[in-house]
Amino acid sequence: MGSATERLRRTWQVLMDGSPPEADEDEPGEIVDPKAIDLVLRVGELLLASGESTERVNEAMLSLALAYELPRCEVQVTLTSLLVCARPGSGAHPVTAARAIRRRTPAYWRLAKLHALVQTASIGMLELDEAHRELAEIKRGRAPYPPWLMMVAFGLIAASASVLSGGGPIVAATAFFATVLGDRCAAALARRGLAEFFQLTVASGIGASAAAVVVALGNPAHAATIVTGGILALLPGRPLVASIQDGITGDLVSAGARVLEVFFMIAAIVAGLGAVVYVAVQLGVGIDVSHLPSGGAELRPVPLLAAAAVSLSFAVSLAVPRDALLAATFGGALIWTLYVVLLGWSVTPVLSAACSAVIVGILGNWLARRHQAPVMPFIVPAIGPLLPGTMLYRGMVELNTGDPQAGMLSLVGALSVGLALGAGVNLGGELVRAFQRVGLSASGRWARPAARRTRGF
Repeated sequence: MGSATERLRRTWQVLMDGSPPEADEDEPGEIVDPKAIDLVLRVGELLLASGESTERVNEAMLSLALAYELPRCEVQVTLTSLLVCARPGSGAHPVTAARAIRRRTPAYWRLAKLHALVQTASIGMLELDEAHRELAEIKRGRAPYPPWLMMVAFGLIAASASVLSGGGPIVAATAFFATVLGDRCAAALARRGLAEFFQLTVASGIGASAAAVVVALGNPAHAATIVTGGILALLPGRPLVASIQDGITGDLVSAGARVLEVFFMIAAIVAGLGAVVYVAVQLGVGIDVSHLPSGGAELRPVPLLAAAAVSLSFAVSLAVPRDALLAATFGGALIWTLYVVLLGWSVTPVLSAACSAVIVGILGNWLARRHQAPVMPFIVPAIGPLLPGTMLYRGMVELNTGDPQAGMLSLVGALSVGLALGAGVNLGGELVRAFQRVGLSASGRWARPAARRTRGF
């Protein structure tokens, strides 16, 4: 027990100081275990590749470095690479190792297992060889849902979102099949090595094409709800939350990279939408702004269940652990309820989205702390119902039907809502952090030295 307490105290002290203690040239050199460095790098790589934020990855790696006694260890984390440097002292050369992140696939079940590994190791309850074996099992492990169910869940996001926008069963089925078809086409392009930008362009274009066909067949009122569902399934909610979190916590290099990632993902979606809408208009298909949903958000049983279904489907598609599914589903229903209530009080959509996200962020971070689990599985699926699919489609229709000024305003509005959601859930996390003592890997309210050191300068 004393050893575990000492490990936590040392981790706490290093995180408070912001840097490892300086080497004393007179003290004897310490042994650097290459297996420990390898473990730190591999855990960091898997955390970052599975969708964790930069700050949490940094904390986890530093905790492991201290747990396995890497002397005066420095850890550097960016979106695409990791670096660990240990300095033995007594004039010995530093030992440095790096690892590139070549593939990032969201797998929140893996995040939960990795966090448990870090927690166990941080208190000295996991030997180094055992940690390597456990890490290998996590890496070889499979998601808690079969691949076909995750593919179906992706289509159910679109179906539920179309119902949330006012569509019926036929519209939901059309959105489902169009989204699944787009996803399978994107997967085929991925196997051929085509860049993700063009995969997203094709996927969004297929959803928009389904809407154009519906308009051409004489059902223009259904088109917007179909394409809204397809867009919402593709919108980058996960990287948006992580990018804002990295920026708020001072990891500006990773924040800038993630923001660019979000920008290119949205640009790809807009490109696919814009190309299809433009071609459809040129061919005489009667796509018009008047066909877009005019009714506001409503607090009725069907939209409420649809919002919960959006979040549940998002959770399954992101491979959220089974024990977090109920919380994610409740979060979707809650954020929709708060949003509709605030709109009813004449609060603007952007501010309504931000305030709703703050409440969800607080509850999600509280639940994560209570279960000693990562927070991403609780908050990312919950914001799904408010992602601005309709506003993006409206902007593209306005741009291609002779009203570019209104179209740009709609696109800016969509971006504002997205940023409000990301900032809101992160503000909720900051409020929880401000009043907690110690979290995962000694990440308490005093364990962010940049917050006290820079003061904005």
